[in-house]
Amino acid sequence: METTRNIEVKETIDILEDLSSLLNAGLDRETLSLCVSLCERGVNPEALATVIKDLRQQQLSAAEANSLGN
Repeated sequence: METTRNIEVKETIDILEDLSSLLNAGLDRETLSLCVSLCERGVNPEALATVIKDLRQQQLSAAEANSLGN
């Protein structure tokens, strides 16, 4: 039987997943869960968003470089 806390966490992630989808943010459930966990531990949400954007840009740049090399 799920505890009230587990139910609340699941509902929160469900809502965040819906928002991510509506905003086309591209964050899956696992990533959203990790982001929430980091924020709960004191990570600055704006700094976290910046890191995610930077990592996506690096991934995109690497993919472009690989496609040019082939």
